[in-house]
Amino acid sequence: MNSGSKGSDSGLLLGKQVPVADEYSPHLLYPIPRSTARAQLGIGGTLPFHGCDLWHAYELSWLDSAGKPQVRVGRFLIPADSPNMVESKSFKLYLNSLNNTRYPSDAAVADLLQADLGRVLGSVLTVEILPVDDPAFAGKTPGGLCLDSLDPGESAAAPDASLLACGTQVVEEQLYSHLLRSLCPVTGQPDWATLWIDYRGRAIDHASLLRYIVAFRRHQEYHEQCVERMFVDLNERLQPGKLSIQAFYTRRGGLDINPFRSTDATGTPRPRMNRQ
Repeated sequence: MNSGSKGSDSGLLLGKQVPVADEYSPHLLYPIPRSTARAQLGIGGTLPFHGCDLWHAYELSWLDSAGKPQVRVGRFLIPADSPNMVESKSFKLYLNSLNNTRYPSDAAVADLLQADLGRVLGSVLTVEILPVDDPAFAGKTPGGLCLDSLDPGESAAAPDASLLACGTQVVEEQLYSHLLRSLCPVTGQPDWATLWIDYRGRAIDHASLLRYIVAFRRHQEYHEQCVERMFVDLNERLQPGKLSIQAFYTRRGGLDINPFRSTDATGTPRPRMNRQ
């Protein structure tokens, strides 16, 4: 479901049958260093982007002080420069471990989540706990031009920057596609997403961009790594004055993940899509 390798995968829960924890279990959270996949992309030292990973947890529940179940939606902003990511199945199991534990308030749960996740990520993150009917969770549609009616031509075996054809004219545009599909590197199961791109740079041939997106169809990599690969490839080909890219992955296990990378240090991720 989401990111990389920890050197030794003995503690990785993804792809294993694991019983649901019936009591608070912070040890379930599994960190994955970002550095391994980034080294393969030639990223080292100063990052070529800013951004974050926006997560929504739709199955967040615990007991109040009287033992009554509480249900909320959690929203998590994990900075892209955190040393680690959290593996998503471990995150799901950790959240489930709260279900039968009593907490006095939403704020107490938020503080707990921030502390536990912060230790695993090696960074400070933003945690929000919101009512399930909060208007913030109304689905949106991407801005810009949808590429999905185009003919991308013969499918490529794997994503590669050479698939991206560009002209010399500088343009500014927003583009999106609902056709992104990648594979979990551990289980091989498909992950589905909408991809949104906002750039100013050399005009990209739209059909070639769609072909590049479709080339991820058999590509095994985690969500965050796919988006960073796309950012590096587009940055190389477009030579952009600005570039923002976000993938809106559909939920699995009550979680959706929306990696956002941008040349703009003040850029913020877009809200969730209708299909999520």
